[in-house]
Amino acid sequence: MLTWKEVIHFCTKGNPEPDRRVEKTEAEWREILDPEAFRVLRKKGTEAPHTGALCSSHEAGKYNCAGCDTPLFDSTIKFESGTGWPSFTQPIKENAIKYEKDTAFGMVRVEVMCNTCDGHLGHVFPDGPEPSGLRYCINSASMQLAEVGSEK
Repeated sequence: MLTWKEVIHFCTKGNPEPDRRVEKTEAEWREILDPEAFRVLRKKGTEAPHTGALCSSHEAGKYNCAGCDTPLFDSTIKFESGTGWPSFTQPIKENAIKYEKDTAFGMVRVEVMCNTCDGHLGHVFPDGPEPSGLRYCINSASMQLAEVGSEK
C-alpha cells in the first residue's frame, strides 16, 4: 500500500517504470480523444467540480486511462470525498501512476499522471481515509470505466 512518504519519494527521486509506454503526437491525440478529454489529459485541464460523469458512479469495474486504456484505479477503492471529483485511495498498481511537483496557481501540490502516456489525471493529497491516508482526486474526463464483465 502506497503512503504519502512514498508518493513524495516518487515525486522527488523518480517514478517507477511503467509496464509499457504510449507516445503520440498532439495531432494523433486530438484524433482519438474528445475535446474535453484532450483538454484535461493533454493540456492539464480541470473539469468543474460535480460535473464529471464518473463523480457519482458506483458500478463495479476498473477505471482506465481515457487516452491509452491503462488500468489506473479499481472501483473497490473509490470513495465519496465531497470534493466534486472521483476520489480513490490507491492506484491499481504502484507503477500505474506518475507523480510530479505542481506549483501552478501559487500552491504546491502533487500532480498525478498516467505513467503509460503521461496524461494528466488530477492530484493526490494526504487527507484521505485510513489506512493509506491518500486521496487521489481525479478528473472524470481522464478516465473511462470498464465495468465488470466488459474488461479485456
